[in-house]
Amino acid sequence: MSDDVGGELAGRRIVVPETRELDVLARMLERHGAAVLRCPLVSIRDAPDQAPVEAWVRRFVATPPDDLILFTGEGLGRLLAVARRIALETEFVAVLAGVRKVTRGPKPASRLRSINLKPDIPVEPATTEGIIATLSGEALADRRIGVQLYPDNPNHELFDFLAAKGAILEPVLPYVYGSESDDREVLAAIHAMAAGEIDLITFTSSPQLRRLQQVADAAGCSNTLREGLQRTRIAAVGPVVARAAEAAGGRVSIAPAENFHMKPMVSEILAAFG
Repeated sequence: MSDDVGGELAGRRIVVPETRELDVLARMLERHGAAVLRCPLVSIRDAPDQAPVEAWVRRFVATPPDDLILFTGEGLGRLLAVARRIALETEFVAVLAGVRKVTRGPKPASRLRSINLKPDIPVEPATTEGIIATLSGEALADRRIGVQLYPDNPNHELFDFLAAKGAILEPVLPYVYGSESDDREVLAAIHAMAAGEIDLITFTSSPQLRRLQQVADAAGCSNTLREGLQRTRIAAVGPVVARAAEAAGGRVSIAPAENFHMKPMVSEILAAFG
């Protein structure tokens, strides 16, 4: 935890479940005086069976789809890493440049910019519903559409929509989630929230909620988790995460209205506590 004093968050105890950018988010909060409890809930790993992902990349290069729906920057990064490993990175990027790219939110768009590309159809709000609304007026019959999935979300709603439009789907799941913090650390955070010892918890992905619930269920303290989520203020990075928090029994009181990433969320946290 930070020993900083002063600032809008002085004396506030904040649980941060983020993994990839844990220290970045923690430092943003600590600079304003928060005492940050780091409790990364999920890790991100390559899909354990890489053969289907490699085969998808090879097909993408050999017979490019018409469109590619990118849900996450992490997913595109993992696909690029697979292409690099099988010596097809240059070809993959060249083909990607000619495919119509549909991006959900800022992170896949940012990852495209890192390879000097940009979205053709940026989707806001950054949700499955946003993608469906954006594509609802498009003629998709017989178009081959790659769909970069992310773990724990088979996205039947999107698949049903695309199938009804006559599209040919080519999905790929390039990474999976795993556990990060020891269950004892997660339980300690749950009990601290239920005891009223935490001022805020910041959720940046819906798998963080699933891990909390899994640990609580396994320990027989699901009611304690619900009590903790009800007693603790909750910040969510975007609407998908907010829905997951509320489904788990919490009430999100802090969330950016747009630009669903960490800096706007921190700005909203500072405004709420300032």
